[in-house]
Amino acid sequence: MRYGVLGTGEVGRSLGGRLVELGHEVTLGSRTKDNPVAREWATAAAARARAGTFAEAAEAGEVVVNAVGGRVALDALRAAGAEHLDGKILVDVCNPLSFEDGVPRLDPAESDSMGEQIQRAFPRARVVKTLNTVNCQVMVDPGRVPGEHHLFVCGDDAAAREQVTALLGELGWPAERVLDLGGIRAARTVEMYLPLWLTLFRKFGSPDFNIEVRRAR
Repeated sequence: MRYGVLGTGEVGRSLGGRLVELGHEVTLGSRTKDNPVAREWATAAAARARAGTFAEAAEAGEVVVNAVGGRVALDALRAAGAEHLDGKILVDVCNPLSFEDGVPRLDPAESDSMGEQIQRAFPRARVVKTLNTVNCQVMVDPGRVPGEHHLFVCGDDAAAREQVTALLGELGWPAERVLDLGGIRAARTVEMYLPLWLTLFRKFGSPDFNIEVRRAR
């Protein structure tokens, strides 16, 4: 597959690098064509790795991954171009996080989500929210955390959710550990988990953790 990964931060580089290791072609997108971080990543990753603008990455990818921060996601996706997102699966891993006086805050929260905002802004994209509840290293190596811990997917297109679940399987997440929450409105719930994740991070002193959902028999 060809993937366009938007964002040159740790999340984008981690996901892009793992996808290249799995044999996929990846274009890592940034605001500018000559972004030094993206160029260094592409040089170090492999022959199947490239660097480009947001638009070039989105155009090149059969699947597009939104790995920029939630507060700038819509701007980045507009720069990528709706014409390069139409009909494609858009995997959204962002969280709408900001820090005010050192306190983490979500905007939007409860009555909306970044996943929904992205779907409304790009109605012809097939948005699937996932991976935003774990650290980027756990995203690509779930074995860092022992046990049968879980991920979530949600999005309005059922076929897109199935394809993303298969992608997660390539990253090491068995299908039975990926919980399908249904439509994109459920993105509100997984995004609101982030403050608890940050609290647990401070408590444990490490991002290598995740949650396991158990049901009564």
